[in-house]
Amino acid sequence: MFQQSTQHVASYYAHTCADRLVHRAALEGEHDTEVLIIGAGFSGLHTALRLALAGKRVTVLEASRVAWAASGRNGGQAILGWSCDMPPLEAALGHERARRLWDGMRWAARELRDLPGREDFDCDYRPGHLWTSVMPRRVGLLTDWQHEASHKWGHDGLQFIPRHQLPHWVASERYQAGLFDPEGGHLNPLKLALGLANAIERAGGRIHEQSKALDYREEGGRFVVSTPRGLVRADVLVLACNAYLDRLDPQLASCVLPVGTYQVATAPLTKDQAMALLPNNVCVTDNQFVLDYFRRTPDNRLLFGGGCTYLGGMPKNIAAATRPFLQRVFPQLAGVKLEFAWGGHIDLTLKRTPDIGRRGELYWMQGYSGHGVLPTLAAARAVSDAILGQPDELGLYQGLSNGRFPGGKYLAAPLEAIGKAWYRLRDSI
Repeated sequence: MFQQSTQHVASYYAHTCADRLVHRAALEGEHDTEVLIIGAGFSGLHTALRLALAGKRVTVLEASRVAWAASGRNGGQAILGWSCDMPPLEAALGHERARRLWDGMRWAARELRDLPGREDFDCDYRPGHLWTSVMPRRVGLLTDWQHEASHKWGHDGLQFIPRHQLPHWVASERYQAGLFDPEGGHLNPLKLALGLANAIERAGGRIHEQSKALDYREEGGRFVVSTPRGLVRADVLVLACNAYLDRLDPQLASCVLPVGTYQVATAPLTKDQAMALLPNNVCVTDNQFVLDYFRRTPDNRLLFGGGCTYLGGMPKNIAAATRPFLQRVFPQLAGVKLEFAWGGHIDLTLKRTPDIGRRGELYWMQGYSGHGVLPTLAAARAVSDAILGQPDELGLYQGLSNGRFPGGKYLAAPLEAIGKAWYRLRDSI
């Protein structure tokens, strides 16, 4: 599935970062390092930065460009929690240990707000997330989570927004109610990733682009990773490839299913138009199974996404495929020019629980299931702490079980697509 590339896709984010997209040299020859991280997305970059700041010699290999995949293309919504929500975590770990994971998520939300200032870069962070209900019968999901978050998980800042108050938040008749989380937020994900990469290099870490890891093996108590033009020997190996793990580790790859997803960005609106759509400048999601998500940008565009393809491909015309859903939410934007349209792949696990683990000195992070801006940072803390001799938090993640998708290599995606078709039908009834 993996297609190596020398350039980022033509997304809104690449457009905003055109002057920051420096090329980093490919790995050549033989090298030694303490920690080798494969994958320069959020998981790998956050882990590399934490380890480099702790004094470790860190090398990052990236097959294409820094944040070339989901980390540089996603919706930019920093939402607390995981794709699976809390019940599967509590069922697997018990309340006390699941609460520790939730506290780690709240730490990630705070850390993401503070990190750019500490490391001297900007990623257009704006606070606030609004979770909405399209169907009257699902308004109860909002109030149920508000009560559960406060009484079980110590997250008591959520604010219920009844229908008559929603015009102060989002200019759409589609929604019945909302739940505002001041600890969530939104940002430019490619700016975040590039800021992390620069911080890693300032701390002494090395990043090599165009350096696809072809294989790895253990030799003499160390890991040896080959690339097209070199190899690296490392004491510790971290796999942060997510949907692009491919054949590098078939056992781990069988636990995630690559799923296509896509979004659009409008041409710039007037300031008044943009503010009228989202007066409080929060990011918005809904609680449909196949959800819509959208937000404003600093240059007054609307970013809108939500489509997905379980067989891995993309619509031939992403803008045309997305426009009906955008106009379903904002009919006042009928005919607005969609200036950017792009997609990519996310990595689903069977139960939507994250797959973060360790075998000896081999670590991996994957399975964010389309909800990764904050979970990648929480996972990176767990993995980097374990490498530094504090494995307790990683042990929590290892208590989650993520099996292989049924159907194997050829039938897993069709079977998943059939299942999701049922949920789409249920949403439409």
